[in-house]
Amino acid sequence: MISSIVFIVLLIAASLLFAKNVKTIVRNIKLGRDLDRSDRKNERFSLMARVALGQSKMVVRPVAGLLHIVVYLGFIIINIEVLEIVLDGITGKHRLFAPLGSIYYGLISAFEYLALAVLVACAIFLIRRNVLRLKRFHNSEMTSWPKSDANLILITEIMLMGAFLLMNAADAQLQVLGAEHYTQVGSFPISSVFMKMMGGMSEGSLIILERGLWWFHIIGIFAFLNYLPYSKHFHIILAFPNVFYSKLSPKGQLDNMEAVKKEVELMFDPSADPYAAPPEPQGEPQRFGAKDVTDLTWKQLMDSYTCTECGRCTDVCPANGTGKKLSPRKIMMDTRDRLEEVGKGIDKNGKDFNDGKSLLRDYITEEELLACTSCNACTEACPVNNDPLSVIVDLRRYLIMEESKAPAEWTGIFTNIENNGAPWQFAQADRLNWKNEQ
Repeated sequence: MISSIVFIVLLIAASLLFAKNVKTIVRNIKLGRDLDRSDRKNERFSLMARVALGQSKMVVRPVAGLLHIVVYLGFIIINIEVLEIVLDGITGKHRLFAPLGSIYYGLISAFEYLALAVLVACAIFLIRRNVLRLKRFHNSEMTSWPKSDANLILITEIMLMGAFLLMNAADAQLQVLGAEHYTQVGSFPISSVFMKMMGGMSEGSLIILERGLWWFHIIGIFAFLNYLPYSKHFHIILAFPNVFYSKLSPKGQLDNMEAVKKEVELMFDPSADPYAAPPEPQGEPQRFGAKDVTDLTWKQLMDSYTCTECGRCTDVCPANGTGKKLSPRKIMMDTRDRLEEVGKGIDKNGKDFNDGKSLLRDYITEEELLACTSCNACTEACPVNNDPLSVIVDLRRYLIMEESKAPAEWTGIFTNIENNGAPWQFAQADRLNWKNEQ
């Protein structure tokens, strides 16, 4: 009874803390501008099933993709075992699902093989990061915290899977000894390897070991759950809605700003009175582009929280590949860090708090923005369908349309488009002269 009460208290505390952290993240995401992504629902569900559930973009790199699928499947399927542990903790029972018989025995074997596969995959990931030192895991934006975050999660996964297998080994040995509550429930194909090490232990010692590992495993899961909102691994949860609300229009198609679009449409409307004053804007005037995170859309802010920091976007970025300062991964990480800073300021000082800082310049420099070629390689490579380019374009729009800060080469292009209808310095009447040279 005492054990069940302690467990229920821990379960409630962990659940409430997780709900509080998730509520804060949702509030932060809602600080962004409104955006309608409710169209084409069938297409969105199909995309989510393929990319988020089916991991289709992960396997573009087969080794990392296969290892990630192993960890992903282990995480999803072993949650069935976690459900049993939670119910055991609440009811004070042991192996509540054992009456399922052969189905349960098959699940135990599957869980064991999956736990070993996850353990091995996490070990390989650690080697790739810290021994082979793949370049994309060690770019300048990957400071001590991002590196530690990745390693901490991998080590935690290894410890949890190790505890699970050792717990089963102690459980199996207690079954052999005929201990009370430890009835026969099938084979333990992986844990049986460790049973030999426990052959000389007494029944009391084995019970203490099994119960200790049981508590370590479940408390570790509660801790892991509440660590997720502070970690890049929150993508485990956000990947699904993030992919669902992806941009479905062609990747090369940039979104128009409504205020500018309306003015242009009015200019080209033959029925419009050329001498009539333009309609008064409704509500507070909106910035052209974005200076801070509150000028971005909620979907762009969700992207930042969903970023896995895998570096695939930066790895394929042609600007980064030629030594320029731009890193699409850093754009996402900076957006999330600035959003966290704004959220904490609101929590402490109220919703109208202004710290005098902004995403532009305090986090992301003009040099980074101007280096982007708008090629969309980063959005194509992202395994969770983030769109770093949209953030870059909106920040760049602010630079040019609000501050008139464009490179001289760009100013010449803008002038040519305005005067000639094309980026080149030819009169509109001469634009087809190239045909005569054939």
